Amino acid sequence: MAKAVFHKGQRVYVKPVATWAVIEEVRPQWVKGVEEPLRVSYDTGLGRDFQAHELAAEEKDPHKPDLIETENWRVLRAVNRLSQDARDPRHPYPGTYPVVVTDEKDWGGWRVPMAEYDRDPQRVEHQSRVFANALRLMRVARELIEFAQDYPHETPGQLLDLAKQAEMTLAAIYHEPTPRAEGPAAAM
Repeated sequence: MAKAVFHKGQRVYVKPVATWAVIEEVRPQWVKGVEEPLRVSYDTGLGRDFQAHELAAEEKDPHKPDLIETENWRVLRAVNRLSQDARDPRHPYPGTYPVVVTDEKDWGGWRVPMAEYDRDPQRVEHQSRVFANALRLMRVARELIEFAQDYPHETPGQLLDLAKQAEMTLAAIYHEPTPRAEGPAAAM
């Protein structure tokens, strides 16, 4: 019996070819009457399927902790000192703008230029709340994936689909995309 070791979208080192690739498809081989696949192969887009022993996962740096575990992003209000009219009634919080801070010193993170904030303050306020809560959403996604993996037979089908979507989203966040061809088509 075999279980999938790698997942779709994961970056792996392909030993026989001596190159890095992204897993495009996980292909289990099923046998009638058996609840688990007999073997699992992985399509990396290199011309043939590879077995788990032919692939190696990207190693995490042990000195660099996972940002989901260590960081706590939040929204601070900064004084908008350069504004012509600091009491503009269109602004939800007149005289200030949001800053999403990502470190303990309250200075690293996401800021928006004053001109962009003045153009659409409601949109920027909404974006700041989305950014500040992104790590919480990532934690929820990770818990959903772990639950679906721990209880595959008890998890409803719709929840399994959501777990797959969450897994692909986290894979897109954690793994750098493969380089694509230059040109206008690559931008689409």
